[in-house]
Amino acid sequence: MDHDHDHDDEHDLGLQHDLGVLAERGLGRRGLLSILGGVGVVAVAGCAAEDVENVTRTTPASPTTSTTSSSTSTDTAVTDEIPEETGGPYPGDGSNGANVLTESGVVRSDITHSFGTASGVAEGVPLTIRLKVYDLNGTDVTPYAGAAVYVWHCDRDGNYSMYSSGVEGENYLRGVQEAAADGTVEFTSIFPAAYSGRWPHVHFEVYPSLDDATSASNKLRTTQLALPQDVCETVYGSAEGYEASVANLAQTSLSTDMVFSDGYSLQLANVTGSVDTGYVATLNVPV
Repeated sequence: MDHDHDHDDEHDLGLQHDLGVLAERGLGRRGLLSILGGVGVVAVAGCAAEDVENVTRTTPASPTTSTTSSSTSTDTAVTDEIPEETGGPYPGDGSNGANVLTESGVVRSDITHSFGTASGVAEGVPLTIRLKVYDLNGTDVTPYAGAAVYVWHCDRDGNYSMYSSGVEGENYLRGVQEAAADGTVEFTSIFPAAYSGRWPHVHFEVYPSLDDATSASNKLRTTQLALPQDVCETVYGSAEGYEASVANLAQTSLSTDMVFSDGYSLQLANVTGSVDTGYVATLNVPV
């Protein structure tokens, strides 16, 4: 966790400074991939390389809709692009107010703490978010090495940093990662709340590269990851601090949620773990 704060005192230098530091560490920069006229793919999936070998591209005649919210439900093959969804009122990408993407420190894997001049910490049940990026621009499905993924979601109280009352000065539960050679990214976070009117979810945007991940105008896709009902019920019913989420979850469902009601099979994460040990959410996310 400490490495995410190595340059907190240089927070005013911006993301370009961060990219230089990453280059010095041997992580390098990757330019824009040739995707004109096509699309890329993001997938939240396990980190095993064999996942790529088992992925085949097919195009269903109509959108696939899952009929279950079980934590064991997951698609093993990329079949279609993940739906474009609203970024909501709290994106923090410059499209609605502040832009966290230009701040030094936003490129990090552990998003539980604020960075820069902020010092808040998001408490809650640990959640690892594993994303895998694929490129569908072509005949074969291939890992999208060098793509950038920006993740953000609400805290245990249903509040969004940078926007909600009391946490306007914080920027926790927001972060960017560059996809590795196998297309994977991973974030250390906490299980989000269920707030009134929405099914529990995680927002994310996909960019062609870190260099492009400074403005929403450069994004390839904005979408949302849905969390399965059984896991949500377990977390909210037994973990401290999630009491309000019990009633909020009961007021909606995946089939009535404003985002997921038209189909969620490509957005429903596979979640494993427990309240005591934490959870891991994985998902194939084609764009």
